[in-house]
Amino acid sequence: MKALILGGTTEATALARLLSGHPRIDATVSLAGRTRKPVLPPLPTRIGGFGGVDGLAAHLVEDGIGAVVDATHPFADQISANAAAACARVGVPLLVLTRKPWEPGEGDRWIGVPDMAAAAEALRPLGGNVFLTIGRQEVAAFEAVPDKRYLIRAVDPPEPAPTLPDHRLILDRGPFTLAGETALLEKHRVDVIVSKNSGGSATEAKLEAARRRGIPVVMVERPKGNGVAEVHDAEAALRWLEGL
Repeated sequence: MKALILGGTTEATALARLLSGHPRIDATVSLAGRTRKPVLPPLPTRIGGFGGVDGLAAHLVEDGIGAVVDATHPFADQISANAAAACARVGVPLLVLTRKPWEPGEGDRWIGVPDMAAAAEALRPLGGNVFLTIGRQEVAAFEAVPDKRYLIRAVDPPEPAPTLPDHRLILDRGPFTLAGETALLEKHRVDVIVSKNSGGSATEAKLEAARRRGIPVVMVERPKGNGVAEVHDAEAALRWLEGL
């Protein structure tokens, strides 16, 4: 059986490792191409979009794909919506492989918001030194609150380039350590963190560091799913594929 993994996450890479050399499942990975130097999985990999629902549906039929695993980032909502629509159209089974969201614990000072515009508004009554850990594509939302000092961390430079009057950019890729995150918060005197609820361990240390220092976290909640079955680890996704 041919399988398509929509990837770009550590979960996708873990599944790719399990499927490498599999006797019955011939899997390929598709990456959106939004990261300049992606971590390539140990399977045949294509880079670039499909051209929306129509393009993906056509690819599934033309390539004889028997199953799709959507292991994209939890906030890649358009890609996930396209996958759900395309698979439903052509009758290809679809599974979502996603990391569990973070949950607030004792001592956390989370402010939950539905989107980036709301995250920017939530900053108004808070401190002046803001640590943005939201990736590179939605920084422009914070131009609505220009009177803060922004520390922006991303894997690649934001697009479009930030026009915030007072900002500093750090290019770095996780996983990050508690010691490293604590030192960063101290060095830049961070008053508030803005984060997506991406889940996973690679960037979780910032939340523990914030908890220990009593720093509030404006947490952007995940977009709603598409009614597709979900699993939270690569082994479960492998069992699903093997059961088809």
